[in-house]
Amino acid sequence: MLDFGREFCNDLAHAEATEWLVTNGLGGYAMGTVAGTLARSYHGLLVAAMSPPDSPGNPPAARTLLLAKLDETVAYRGETFPLHSNRRADHSGARAGESWITPGGYRWLERFRLEGSTPIWSYAFADALLEKRVWMARGANTTYVRYTLLRGGGPAELRLQPLATCRDHHSNVLSAGTFDVQVDSVTNGLRIATGRGAPPFYLLGDFGVEEPADKAGWRGGFYLAVENYRGQKDLECYFATSQLAHSLAPGQSLTVVITTDLHANLDGDDALSRQRAYEQDLLSRAPLPLSTKKPTISSAIDQLVLAADQFVVAREQPDGQPGSSVIAGYPWFGDWGRDTMIALPGLTLATGRPEVARQILLTFARFMDRGMLPNRFPDAGEEPEYNTIDATLWY
Repeated sequence: MLDFGREFCNDLAHAEATEWLVTNGLGGYAMGTVAGTLARSYHGLLVAAMSPPDSPGNPPAARTLLLAKLDETVAYRGETFPLHSNRRADHSGARAGESWITPGGYRWLERFRLEGSTPIWSYAFADALLEKRVWMARGANTTYVRYTLLRGGGPAELRLQPLATCRDHHSNVLSAGTFDVQVDSVTNGLRIATGRGAPPFYLLGDFGVEEPADKAGWRGGFYLAVENYRGQKDLECYFATSQLAHSLAPGQSLTVVITTDLHANLDGDDALSRQRAYEQDLLSRAPLPLSTKKPTISSAIDQLVLAADQFVVAREQPDGQPGSSVIAGYPWFGDWGRDTMIALPGLTLATGRPEVARQILLTFARFMDRGMLPNRFPDAGEEPEYNTIDATLWY
């Protein structure tokens, strides 16, 4: 099991270079760094499998970033502890020494680990310990962020600053006010709409919503270090909405639901139980490891089984019937025919899911044209590309 202690987590170079990923089986995902900074244009808590504004397309290739992050601050025993971290710069093309981290909440990070495929952060401040975990609902554009005060000598006031946007996950919002953002209160939370032709999304949960203050609005200068390294646009703007607030007593939890579905399941305990049951079912289907006497081998194989599932996604067939495909890689690839056929045995048969392999093969067969399988379903548009000579042979 992946498990990092304070020495790793407080080393910014390592914590920023190590990324986590959770997926929803539709092509959507949530992704970020252990440190909590945004290093790619693809990083966010909800990258929904849906057509982005001004760029028509179909999931799983079409994906839209809706919420970049929740910046956490805790007030505890008369002190304020910012737990979030952001890398900032005031101009594009900044070198490492010209960007800076503020406020540096990674220094409170005591531990980062995976429970199954769920990333978990443990923040230690004063005599308190706050845990955060992130997962997505299967088959829905819904991300759960759950905070639990595991230890404390009294209540902790948790404040969350959402940073919203609405764009293709390949692109950037380079300047403030690029589009209008409308934030409205709804039962159990906030409704956020941009008027860019994309559906609204929601922040839901048992929290209080503070009225917009002077700090609400567009915030720029977020520096995406990996995009700079890749030679891509490296600055980003996000819209800071109303803040969310909730008081946690020791042992209590708050679950924030980030979703495109106003009627999403808001029961954090139930949602977490469903996630654990789903992963346990995956592990129970997989053949036993060669040596069950070695826990390290068993744990590594379990992790591979869960990672394999992240690549299997829904793909609608030409007649509108549900089908399945394989994402060639996160964050930017769609489903490629040749890659799918090569990876199929390892992702499905070796993990004990022959019915998924069958569904994928049947889906691609429906797109066959003159003996050729599609190699790529474009991010935008309807017509697949038949530019591989051997995908049919792999089939």
